[in-house]
Amino acid sequence: MSTSFFTYKGFPLVRRDDVIYYGNMSDEYVIMLQILQKKKVKDIEVASKIKVYQMSTDDKLNPTEAIKKTSEKESLYEALDLANAWLKRAVKS
Repeated sequence: MSTSFFTYKGFPLVRRDDVIYYGNMSDEYVIMLQILQKKKVKDIEVASKIKVYQMSTDDKLNPTEAIKKTSEKESLYEALDLANAWLKRAVKS
């Protein structure tokens, strides 16, 4: 049985609570987006502070060693835009 994921610009997105994983686990790197703060816009909670991590998918590395780049953004759109740029660069190299 194949599982299909929601995708953004060609890469899969998987969310669990306030953590979003972006990218293919079969690639060298994946992006983890951690929602740190939310704000209320009308009746909806919107992410207002997101920590972005580029992480190696090498399971031999401990979590601290797996982190290659980090950044912090103020919107989910900005965070996903950065994540997409990082993944495209990683896939090309």
